[in-house]
Amino acid sequence: MWRYPEVERRSAVPVANDIVETELERVERWREAALVRAGYAYDDAVEIAARIEIDLHDAIALLERGCPAELAARILR
Repeated sequence: MWRYPEVERRSAVPVANDIVETELERVERWREAALVRAGYAYDDAVEIAARIEIDLHDAIALLERGCPAELAARILR
């Protein structure tokens, strides 16, 4: 009797080894996006976003006041 070849089947329900994003990771991703939109280079935005002690509004305000993004990133470090 002929059979269809076996195919890999994926469950629609997440399993234990699937990667689950934490709330902190979602917040960091949101902060990164806001910083990039404000004018920070991606690498600087990632670094600043991960440091939750840095107020996002203060970081963006530096750029809005005319501070170059590279200098603002150095100040925030």
